[in-house]
Amino acid sequence: MLTLPILPLLRSCFPDAHIAMLLKRYTGDIVEGNPYLNELLWYDDENGPVPLSRMRREISARKFDAAVVVYPRFRLAWLIARSGIPLRIGTGYRYYSLLFNKRVYEHRRLGEKHELEYNMTLLQQLGCGLSGGPEFVIDIPAEARRKAKDLIKKSGDRPVVIIHPGSGGSAREWPASKFGELAKRMVNEDNVSLMVTGAGSDAAAVNAVVEASGGRAISLLGKLTVKELAALLEASSLFVGNSTGPIHIAAAMGTPVVGLYPQHTAMSVRRWGPWTPDKQLFVPLKPVDCRECEGLPGSPCACMESIAVEPVLSGARELLRLRRTRKPDARETGAMTA
Repeated sequence: MLTLPILPLLRSCFPDAHIAMLLKRYTGDIVEGNPYLNELLWYDDENGPVPLSRMRREISARKFDAAVVVYPRFRLAWLIARSGIPLRIGTGYRYYSLLFNKRVYEHRRLGEKHELEYNMTLLQQLGCGLSGGPEFVIDIPAEARRKAKDLIKKSGDRPVVIIHPGSGGSAREWPASKFGELAKRMVNEDNVSLMVTGAGSDAAAVNAVVEASGGRAISLLGKLTVKELAALLEASSLFVGNSTGPIHIAAAMGTPVVGLYPQHTAMSVRRWGPWTPDKQLFVPLKPVDCRECEGLPGSPCACMESIAVEPVLSGARELLRLRRTRKPDARETGAMTA
C-alpha cells in the first residue's frame, strides 16, 4: 500500500516509459488494474519464489533502464544486478548495497519519517520531484462494489463500522478481548452495524470479537478478496484496527480510521501511521525501550494491553460524529497516549 504513490509519480516523470512492478502474488490484488502500470511481474508462483535463472531471463529480456528497490533483500538485489539493469537504486546500508549503483543513505529502522516518504525519496535518484500530496489508486471492479453494497444493505440506515483485530503477525496487537469489549459497547450503545474482518490466521481474534458482541457483529473471516475489502471500506463509516495493511487501505479509500500502535520506534505511528487526516491513533504510554513485550510481532503484548477501551471508544465516536455531519476534518489528530 505504501509503495502505490510512487507509481503516479513515476508516470508523471516518465510519461512514455514502460513501467513494471515486481511483487509477490499475495499483494497482487491491490496493484492489478493500476492505470499507471504497464506490466506486473511475479516474484513467486504456487511453488514459492520463481527460480532466479528464470526470473533473470524474463527481466533481462525487457531491457529495463532503471530499477527502484523499495524492499531490499539480498536475493532481489542480486537478481536486479544480474539482469543487466544499468541504473539500480536502493539502500546504502546493507552488506549487499554494492549491488546498487545509486544508494540512498537512510536508516528506516530509526523511524525518522513515514514509510511512504522513505519510498518516494528513492525516486529523487531518478530526478523525480516530490511535489503535491501522494496519490493512492486502487482499481475496484464492479463485482467487488456489488458485493460490498449487498453487505452494506444488511445494516439498514446504521453506520457501518469495520473492526480488524489481527495483524497477520506484522505488528504488536491490541488484545482481542479489548476489541471485543469495544465491539460490545458500540453495538449496544451507538446504533452501528459492526463487521469483523480478517484472514485465516486471525480466526481466534475475529471469533472472540463476534462472541463478545453477543453475536451481533457479522464475521467476514476469509470471505473477502483484497479488492472486496477495499470496496467495503469505501462504503463504511469507520475502520478500527492494528497497524496492518487494511488500515492503509481504509485510509486510501477515504474512510476514517482508529489505529492501535506500539510505541517501539521500528513499528511506530510516525513510520507506519495511516496517511490521512481523518484518524484517531492510540499508543501505549510506555518507554520506547520497554521490555514488557517479548517475542515476535503479533504475540501478546502488555504494552498494547495498557491502552484502555474508553479513550478508543471516544475516538471512534468522534470520528463517527464528524462522518455523520459530513464535514471533513482537516486537522491532523496525531498520536494519542492512553
